Amino acid sequence: MAVMNTLRNKMGKIVLIAIGFAMIAFIAGDLVGPNSFIFGRDNSVGEIAGQKVSFEEYQAVVEKQKQDFIARSQKNPSENELPSIRQLAWDRLISDIAFGIEMDATGVLVTEDEVWDIMQGKNVDQGIAQDPTFINQETGFFDGQLVVNYINQVAALPDNHPAKISWINYESNVAPGRKRVKYDNLMMLTNYVTEAEAQNDYNLQNDVAEVKYVYVPFYSVPDSVVEATDAMLQNYLNDNKDDYKVEHTRTMDYVSFPVLPSSDDSTYVREGLNELKEEFKSVSDDSIYAKVNSDVSNFYGTYNISSLPTSLYVNISNLTTGDVRGAYLEDNYYKLYKVVSITEDTVGTTKASHILFKWDANTDEAKAEARKKANTVLRELQSGADFAEKAREHGTDGTKTRGGDLGWFTEGSKMVEEFDKAVFAQKGKGLINRLVETEFGYHIIELTEDISYKSYKVATIAHEIIASDETRNNAFRKADMFASLVNDAASFKSQAEADSVDINSTEKLGKNDRSVGSLGNARQTVQWLFRDASKGKVSEVFDLENDYVVAVMTGEEEEGTATLANVKHRILLEVKNQLKAEVIVEKLNGITGTMEEIAEAYGADANVYASSDLKLNASTLPNVTGLAPEAVGLAFGLQSGERSAAFAVDQGVIILEVLNRTTAPEIGDYSIYADQIKQRQRSRISFNIIEAVKDNADIKDERYKFY
Repeated sequence: MAVMNTLRNKMGKIVLIAIGFAMIAFIAGDLVGPNSFIFGRDNSVGEIAGQKVSFEEYQAVVEKQKQDFIARSQKNPSENELPSIRQLAWDRLISDIAFGIEMDATGVLVTEDEVWDIMQGKNVDQGIAQDPTFINQETGFFDGQLVVNYINQVAALPDNHPAKISWINYESNVAPGRKRVKYDNLMMLTNYVTEAEAQNDYNLQNDVAEVKYVYVPFYSVPDSVVEATDAMLQNYLNDNKDDYKVEHTRTMDYVSFPVLPSSDDSTYVREGLNELKEEFKSVSDDSIYAKVNSDVSNFYGTYNISSLPTSLYVNISNLTTGDVRGAYLEDNYYKLYKVVSITEDTVGTTKASHILFKWDANTDEAKAEARKKANTVLRELQSGADFAEKAREHGTDGTKTRGGDLGWFTEGSKMVEEFDKAVFAQKGKGLINRLVETEFGYHIIELTEDISYKSYKVATIAHEIIASDETRNNAFRKADMFASLVNDAASFKSQAEADSVDINSTEKLGKNDRSVGSLGNARQTVQWLFRDASKGKVSEVFDLENDYVVAVMTGEEEEGTATLANVKHRILLEVKNQLKAEVIVEKLNGITGTMEEIAEAYGADANVYASSDLKLNASTLPNVTGLAPEAVGLAFGLQSGERSAAFAVDQGVIILEVLNRTTAPEIGDYSIYADQIKQRQRSRISFNIIEAVKDNADIKDERYKFY
């Protein structure tokens, strides 16, 4: 026994020493390893206007945004809400740094007197001016003294008090916010319109050309007639690089081992719920008991016949107060329902079908014709014809495809008055033996359910069927075994085939993406893809709550111009259209005669169209697919009676002839057109300022390294 005690004591010391060494090794590895802060790991989350933003600096702004969220919503942000908070923090840094540089360069300032004026002076911020806290109850107007009183009260609160945090955040934003407004206003005041611009806009809106044109779409030339070589495709890409800019993206394949509850898991949940059944029957405070024991938020409610849970509705004829029914399997939950009370309501609910006969015109003759037709069908129904078949045959509204079914509705809810009165005056379900006239036409109506005036209070206990630890462990073991047997893309594919596991391929993923295919939020896989992966490298097993996932990186596209391989399918169409245009142009230019004669000589795919009121500000031509600004510009460049040679537009080739061109007469005052231009520019200027500042700041977002 003494020997055993000695061993226990010594083993305890050995274990402690081993743990100590392990911790030291772990910390040392983090400090001096290849990804450490000491030896080379970049501690920045990005760069804005040449200024690196450290993780600590960014995290401080995130924390501030988080505290502001808590103060406003009175709750901690969820995992789904955190990405939005982080994005707000990043946008705030862009504003502070990039706009700060621009504002300093223009000399925009906000003085302490301005801040005071915003918070309690003559030009008080609307957010404060309209806050009920600062409205004098006697005068009904904003009172600056109330702001002072509030500031004094807030100052005495603990630093972690939501009201104090919210006010401090507001105060810290006052000067930057006003500074930004002044900067935007300064930029807006640089917006001006010359008389020449106004006159040009006037002509754009009022000059008119009458034109005739032959149009031949590209599809008139079969693909087999033209051949687009890789060299042609590459030349096209080189000439149009700006149209094929891409962000840095990567792709991966992955296999998923879903964590699905087993039959044993389902049985466990059902049996656990059934154990509550007798106690649920006897408790008096049903809502509290249901709330404490349920996995859902809608644990107590009032229902009518149309909104009752399906499991209760099918048993509605024998429901009584105090009944506890279930456990029912519904949408991955087992549920118990307790009927707390059944009372009579003053408003009825029913279900009906109808056949609507609309009149063709608002005349007595048209109404009489519709009524006659409706009466004929009503007599057929009274003689035993099938209502649904007649509705599909004669109905004139969207219900005809479902046999006239209107579904459930409550008295006074959604039906017009005449329809409502006829339905709820009916005694029992069945056909209403008269036509009902409303503003929509004549209706034949059949009640498909008895009118119910009953109201049901129901308490619900729902337990979600979740996977047990054993089930999760089984899924993990499969994923772990798969990962241990593969080391590159080839073995990944062969092992998936051997295990009969489907391989899923992703679209191009960006470094800040969070969602991956059907997996939903799979941020950790994207982080691995951009932080640690290389082409052909296989990942560890990722635990994504409802799936265990193993991935392999399959490709990468660097930021810049897309590679031909990645956009070949898009460019191929463009190059083929260019080649088809050459074929069509050559053929059309070899034909003479009138426009009609040219079209006839070309063939069935050539058509002649005309426009009598073509405006210079148009970008399309009638009956011409796609945009055709070249044709519009040419129409106003030719003289009356002139005809163009064949030329290509977006989706075909055109020969254009100007029949007549009318230039709007000069006017003495173009100010109305200048104002229109200013208004259009003003609506875009704020957005344009933001985009211009961002572009100039050369922003590099590398937050993916940390989140």
